Amino acid sequence: MSEAALLDQLIQALRCLPGVGPKTAQRMAFHLLERDREGGRRLSETLLAAIQRVGHCEQCRNFSETPLCTLCASPRRDRALLCVVESPADVSAIEQSADYRGLYFVLMGRMSPLDGIRPEDIGIDRLAERLDRGEVQEVILATGTTVEGEATAHYIAQIAHRRNLRATRIAHGVPLGGELGYVDGGTLSHAIAARREL
Repeated sequence: MSEAALLDQLIQALRCLPGVGPKTAQRMAFHLLERDREGGRRLSETLLAAIQRVGHCEQCRNFSETPLCTLCASPRRDRALLCVVESPADVSAIEQSADYRGLYFVLMGRMSPLDGIRPEDIGIDRLAERLDRGEVQEVILATGTTVEGEATAHYIAQIAHRRNLRATRIAHGVPLGGELGYVDGGTLSHAIAARREL
């Protein structure tokens, strides 16, 4: 195999990352080969180890190297609260910025009939089984505000209500410190509709 072919393969492999086009992939490949071969070795070893050993938590479906992730295994988490999110990135965002102490369920996507993504494709059947165990008292719906995210939240809320569980939706609206003149109309409309008593 020629060196050019291997370099081309490296560039193409880097393009699998989100937001990385041909020029960015080429810059990354050249940087690793010209300036940071040791970093490239570390990257390849760590990436291989992560692909081989990181799976999903049996309870919440978040990424984990063990059958139960650290959040699900923690005795300090409130098991009556279950926050439903679309991705592991959402769990990370909530954990870093909010004072939430409940547990999670990661859908790994959202329902999208047009794309052929059905409730069972994102684990809603497993979520229903978890709700049937009787431990959860409130389901917090933290899916995105896209049409698909809203439809997914509505579908899960119906499942929770059929089990006499409280279903709540995270608030959406004007960001803290934001000025109304810079907020888009849809966000402002939702913020006004979801106003609360002071």
